[in-house]
Amino acid sequence: MKITSVRTVVCNAEMRNWVFVRIDTDQPGLYGWGECSLEWKTRSVAGCIEDFAPMLIGEDPTRIEFLYQKLYRQSFWRVGVIGMSAISGIEQGCHDILGKSLGVPVYRLLGGAVRDRVRMYTHLGGGDMRAVYESQMQADTKLFVDRALEVVARGYTAVKVLITPPTEPLNPIAGYKYAESVMEALRLAVGDSVDIMIDCHGRHSLGNAVEFCRILAPYRPYFIEEPVPPENVDVMVEVRKASPVPIATGERRVTRYEFRELIEKQACHVIQPDLCHCGGLLEAKKIAAMAEAYTMGVAPHNPLGPVANAAALHFDLSTPNFLIQEDMLTDVPWRWEVVRHSLRSENGYWLPTETPGLGIEIDEAAAAKHPFRQEVIHATTVRAPDGAILDW
Repeated sequence: MKITSVRTVVCNAEMRNWVFVRIDTDQPGLYGWGECSLEWKTRSVAGCIEDFAPMLIGEDPTRIEFLYQKLYRQSFWRVGVIGMSAISGIEQGCHDILGKSLGVPVYRLLGGAVRDRVRMYTHLGGGDMRAVYESQMQADTKLFVDRALEVVARGYTAVKVLITPPTEPLNPIAGYKYAESVMEALRLAVGDSVDIMIDCHGRHSLGNAVEFCRILAPYRPYFIEEPVPPENVDVMVEVRKASPVPIATGERRVTRYEFRELIEKQACHVIQPDLCHCGGLLEAKKIAAMAEAYTMGVAPHNPLGPVANAAALHFDLSTPNFLIQEDMLTDVPWRWEVVRHSLRSENGYWLPTETPGLGIEIDEAAAAKHPFRQEVIHATTVRAPDGAILDW
């Protein structure tokens, strides 16, 4: 079996463009799908797929580890998140082909199921952060509570929300009061039977991050995610040591090499590799195995498209220290119209699929109804009251 072509299908989903990868083979009707969506870097990732294609044509797609090594090591320049996202999508597509060729779902190729179902949570998004400075907290609070109740009504037992605002090196009291007010309302609305995770987008300095952890602790967040920027692991270590609540991080790290420092320094309680960025399924399994040795949980990051959901399901089913899986069901109402799939959910859990491969196919005609468009949010600039740039 040989690869005959590698190409992308781009589908605009408003906040981001989904980048799907199709790998064709010389076996009639045998091809694979992967996903390498990367927020606001669509053209870069699609171009990287084109750059990698000559290295793949004529190769056996079932030699997955071999192809990963070839793309990673023969690029000479070590690739960052753009290149690793492209590799991730290609790697997923090769797993899809292998599963289809053998007539088995991908999770069986990853060691088989270690659980019967996969717990999910969905992201409620972020509010209008101008509210922090304009005393409009009430509108954001109602927005989050309404979204949370809607999600819980679907059977979810966990949600995540972005309620810590962009901050300067030291934060004014308004930001803390905003986060506490929204968290209190959410906890009262959903009760103690629903876990609430707090996303921070790496917005804070050490001092701010610790203070947010302290004021939110009484409401028992399941974990606080990426409280400080990912560049300085030692700062994350300090937050983890000082925080009264569990810390999660890792969505902006790629390959086992970048995760190694996080894990060895025990900079968090939960790691969050993204299967569309970190290097794909096998690389994520290696990262998870490293974390398992330190009794860390794995909660894969995934705000992306439906193929990413499918890939995550197979990883989660087969990974012992898996904790909980993010999905994104609040982006566009036609999310599942661009795919044909066998994915099923029940009471906030994904259920196993026995369809060979990843169990999902892109409907290219449906995807073509939503062509590439520059994301509006890409032009949004987050600023402090004095006009200085802050982390988004």
